[in-house]
Amino acid sequence: MMYVWLLIGFVLLVKGADFFVEGSSSVAKLLRIPSIVIGLTIVAFGTSAPEAAVSITAAISQQNEIAVGNVVGSNIFNLLMVLGCCAVILPTAIDKKLLLKDYPFSLIITVVLLLLVAFDLHISRLDGIILLVFFAYFLFRTVHQALKGRTDAAEDNIKVLNPFLSAVYILGGLAAIVAGGDLVVDSASEIAATFGLSQSLIGLTIVAMGTSLPELVTSIVAARKGETGLALGNVVGSNIFNILFVLAASAAISPIPVQMTSVYDIILLLVFSGISWLFCKSKYEINRLEGASMILMYAAYMVYIILR
Repeated sequence: MMYVWLLIGFVLLVKGADFFVEGSSSVAKLLRIPSIVIGLTIVAFGTSAPEAAVSITAAISQQNEIAVGNVVGSNIFNLLMVLGCCAVILPTAIDKKLLLKDYPFSLIITVVLLLLVAFDLHISRLDGIILLVFFAYFLFRTVHQALKGRTDAAEDNIKVLNPFLSAVYILGGLAAIVAGGDLVVDSASEIAATFGLSQSLIGLTIVAMGTSLPELVTSIVAARKGETGLALGNVVGSNIFNILFVLAASAAISPIPVQMTSVYDIILLLVFSGISWLFCKSKYEINRLEGASMILMYAAYMVYIILR
């Protein structure tokens, strides 16, 4: 029965992402907002709902030790697997503004997170509030960017739905994505447990990857539809949202103890971010070879996690 639920979860993820991308792209055209901005906000925050649900629920129940591992693991998955898979399917053009503004911002907040946890292995409520202030700044800047870029929105062949139908597509697609993500994570965890894998290993791998499945599926669907701006914006926006809201809100609810292995993972996240930035900077495109190398880097990271 677990395998049936796993299959149903994947179906919900794929179809939900299809509707979600179509509705989000339509909203971008209706509001004359570049799709990269929609990717950074609506799509990014929506596809990060599973991470938020897992971490905040754990914080409320005073069991949020896995929050840092979940967020950092999800961000590494987003960066290497989501971008890598998109590039393998279709070489991904890089928006120069995103590379010069939002991508560096994601690096800065990762460094801030490292500084907050490296010395005392702890994320306090004050640390959480500091991260939430960064989040408020990011939202303000993104909205300002959206208003400024309205007249520059590209006219293309994206199907424009009416506002009501666009909302139905977005909300319905998001509901299917979240439900599918929950089914995949729960059933995959049960299947892994039957093979004798430890709960900590399951949390570092299956939970982190499972909660990032919406980003993966949504970005791949967006890339196949030619919405590469939405795909890249989704990854960068999700990584920012994971640190500045998911982790910050969890810490604000209940201080988070951090294991030393999580500090190493944050350092690796910075290293992978730097490598990915170099790929993006080269001709402002991630080609198929670079995408394949990113997937291999993630496979090596998985081996490191299992062996350590």
